[in-house]
Amino acid sequence: MKMFVTGATGKVGSRFVPYALKQGHAVRILVRDAGRAATLQEQGAEVVVGDLVDNENLTEAVRGAEAVVHIAAQFRGGVSEETAQAVNLDATIKLAQAALDAGVTRFVFTSTSNVYRNLNVNRPGREDDELIPPTLVYPRTKLASEEALLALYREQGLDVRILRLPFVYGASDPHIEEALPFMKEWNPTKQLSIGHHEDVDQALLLAATTPGIGGRTYNVADDYPVRVAELFQITGQPEQVAPEGGWPAFNQWDMIQDTTRIKTELNFRPKYPSIYVARDLDAL
Repeated sequence: MKMFVTGATGKVGSRFVPYALKQGHAVRILVRDAGRAATLQEQGAEVVVGDLVDNENLTEAVRGAEAVVHIAAQFRGGVSEETAQAVNLDATIKLAQAALDAGVTRFVFTSTSNVYRNLNVNRPGREDDELIPPTLVYPRTKLASEEALLALYREQGLDVRILRLPFVYGASDPHIEEALPFMKEWNPTKQLSIGHHEDVDQALLLAATTPGIGGRTYNVADDYPVRVAELFQITGQPEQVAPEGGWPAFNQWDMIQDTTRIKTELNFRPKYPSIYVARDLDAL
């Protein structure tokens, strides 16, 4: 399969592109800086230089691919509302329309488990749950993109497949260490779904290559949610110190995903079913 991939130099994309190439797929990537993509080009990726937000040649860039795998996003703290809207929502719709115009209907979109924050159920979040609109800009723009893409599926035949990714770690990614300062005041018993990069790679490729799943949304995560305290322990960080007044209350199901659907429909099986397996196999 020939894929067109965005976000190829980011945390997820820079792992997925080599994975797809090793599996025998042809990969074309859109990057703003060709220098950052030199290693991927050496591995066999076709590089197209361009900007996802301001690009009048998206249709031609996509033409000839069999699937678009859209990973690019703005999610870092401090990103303005306008930037998040432009990249996460507006550019997604523009790319999807370019794919339709080029005759490339298969479209894989990476969303986030953060859409399950404040979900009013006493169990892990499921793909068909009615979601409370998120307050944070990143999940809010991701959810809006999901809705826009599903509208294109219904109205114009976009063969969209949506993956709601968990907290992603592994493969020499400092994501855990980068996130711990933000988690310092979280209740240490709070759990969240996580997933190793290699399992996210597997899920992305399954979503791109499996026929007959247009319009479907899939949660991606390993088998065992991890407590915040465990993330501090595994990375050798000091234990959290309770703030004055004690630890805050929390919804125990917040950011925990049910992965039954992806296992049943796509035969997804995590290579690393828990962070402890990844640690023991030296895959952190």
